[in-house]
Amino acid sequence: MFLILFITSAGLLYFAGHGYENYGNSFMVPIDAPASYTSAHCLCVQRILTRMQEKKTGLNVFLLDMCRKRNPNDDLIVQPGTLKVTANIVFGYATCVDAEAYEVKREDVSNGIFISFLKKHVCEDEKVTVMLDRVAEDMGRCAITRGRQALELRSNLSERRSLTDRIQPSDSSASDSARNLQWAVAHVLPESRCLHFDCGVKVQLGFAAEFSNIMVIYTRILEKPAEIDSCCAQLTDFPQEMDIDLKKSNQETLFEAGCLLLIKEEVPSPEAQSLYTRIRSLQRLKRDLTFTVCLHYTYSNMDEEVQERLPVTVGKPLVSKLNLHEPRTSRSCSAYSYSSLDSFNYPECSSFTSVDSAVNTWPYHGQTGSAVSPSNSLTSPRSANVPEETDSPGIFDSPQPLTSSKSLPHCQVNEINYKFSDMYNFHSF
Repeated sequence: MFLILFITSAGLLYFAGHGYENYGNSFMVPIDAPASYTSAHCLCVQRILTRMQEKKTGLNVFLLDMCRKRNPNDDLIVQPGTLKVTANIVFGYATCVDAEAYEVKREDVSNGIFISFLKKHVCEDEKVTVMLDRVAEDMGRCAITRGRQALELRSNLSERRSLTDRIQPSDSSASDSARNLQWAVAHVLPESRCLHFDCGVKVQLGFAAEFSNIMVIYTRILEKPAEIDSCCAQLTDFPQEMDIDLKKSNQETLFEAGCLLLIKEEVPSPEAQSLYTRIRSLQRLKRDLTFTVCLHYTYSNMDEEVQERLPVTVGKPLVSKLNLHEPRTSRSCSAYSYSSLDSFNYPECSSFTSVDSAVNTWPYHGQTGSAVSPSNSLTSPRSANVPEETDSPGIFDSPQPLTSSKSLPHCQVNEINYKFSDMYNFHSF
C-alpha cells in the first residue's frame, strides 16, 4: 500500500509493503519487481524527500511499514541527490535497521503490527514525535513482537508540528485551483439507482469508495412479487482491465468481499441483505465502466431458476475521470486540468462555483453520489476520516503467527465535512 499526501504546508508518505535498506537509503519495492530486484527497480525514499523539499513544505513525515534488511543483490551506493538543511523532518520506521517488519495473519486478514498501533494514535492532536512515541510504547508492550520488532523514530523537528494542524491557505494560483478541482472530481461516485426487471423485482444499486481507485458496489432487493420465492442480484461482465477477485465478488458481507476499511462502518438497515463486489485499479479504466446485473430468482411453484440480465453503465467513477492512463504532453497542471475538466459530467453543486481555495471543494466530497439532494448531503452530520482499529484488543493477548512484511495487501486533517471510507449512500432508498 502506497499513500502520499502532498500539500503546500506538509508532505506525508505512508508505505506498507516490502522494502529494504542499503547504506542508509530506504527502498520501497513494487509488487511487480523481479525476484532479484535492485535499487533500479525500486523507489528511493530519500529521493522523495528531495522532491518534498523542492516544494518548501513546512513538515515532511515518512511512515514506513516495511523491512529494513540489507538487499544482497544490490551493491550499488545510490546518490539520491543533495538534501537541503531543513528542519521538521520525521521518519517513523516500523522496525530497526537490519530487522524485519511483521504482520499478524488472522483468517484472511493481514494487518501490520505498526499500522495496528498507528491507527490508534494518528489523529491525536499531539506533536508528531509524541504521537509516534506512544505508538512505540504500545508496540513495546506487545508480547509477540518484543525482541523482534521495535519502532525507530528519527526527527529534527524544531517546531511543534502535528498531523492535525490546520492548513493555512495562501493566495491560490490557477494551478492550485486546478488541482483542487481535480481532487474533487476524483472523489465523485456514481449515483445510487433503482433497477426494474420485467418480472417485477426492484433492485437497488449503490456505491461506496474505499480509496480513490477502489470502489465497492452493492445490490439489494427492494421489492419482489409475492409469487417469487427467492431472488438475488449479482454483478458480472466487468471490463477486462478492472482488477476484481471473482472469488470475492457478490459476497454477503464487506469483509468477505475483501474490504477492510469499511467493515467497521455502521451500515443502515442491516436486516436488508446485500451483495458486495469490490473493484480495484480504477485508474486503469479507459472508458465508461459497464457491467451486467444478473437477477436470479425462482417462483414458488417452480424448482427451476430463472435469470434476467440488465446492462448498466455508470460512467467513469472516482479517479478514472482524470484519465491517468493517458500520456502527458505538458507538465503544466493548470493547462491540462482546465482543458480536460471541461468534458467531465458531474452534478452541479455550490462547491464548484469557486475554486479559490481547497475549502470550497470539501463539501462536495461529502456528497458521495447518493440519491440525496445536495442540500441534504451538505447539512447531514459527517465526521472526519478517523482511522479505526480493526483488530480486537485480544488479538495481541496471545502469541500469533508472524510473517515478514514482504507484501501487505491492505492496510483529519482539518475540520472538513468529508469521510472517504463512507457508506453514506448505502441503502438510501
